[in-house]
Amino acid sequence: MSFKQYFLYQTDYQHWANDVLFSALDRLDDESRRSAQKLFLGSIHGAVDHLLFFFRKWNARLKGEQQAAGYNEMLHADWRELKNALRQEIRDMQRWLEQQPETFFDGKITYRRTLSHEVKDVWVRDVLTHMFTYASLERGHISAAASALGAPSPNMAYYIYRLEMGEHLENMRRA
Repeated sequence: MSFKQYFLYQTDYQHWANDVLFSALDRLDDESRRSAQKLFLGSIHGAVDHLLFFFRKWNARLKGEQQAAGYNEMLHADWRELKNALRQEIRDMQRWLEQQPETFFDGKITYRRTLSHEVKDVWVRDVLTHMFTYASLERGHISAAASALGAPSPNMAYYIYRLEMGEHLENMRRA
């Protein structure tokens, strides 16, 4: 499997894992999602909003674009808009990655750090690995906080995603 195909699978997994998480978070009311928790940005809503910021920041860096929002700005105050924006960001990323040549995944990007403005060079595959592992870590923190508030504990394991996708493909073959 090429780096490109591997990272396209990983991008699809991000979309799936976010939806699994959202199914659990939707069981909480807005007040609970906004309540103070032991999370980096204080609440479940804030942590999901930060995840959107994180993906936008790194997607802009991958494309060689300037990121628009600041580090601590709330992007979406409305829960439904926030979920849809994160879904759209991941799908846009997936479509953009699909258009990149195989050589892109073996290359480097140059970007300016958000706070220090220091210029860095980094391998594309390291950026993508960072994005996906960080998102998994954050989803874990968010789901732990949500479970403490009474939400179901979502199973976002990659192997569950692969099993579900395999079953889906098998059902499509039979149809």
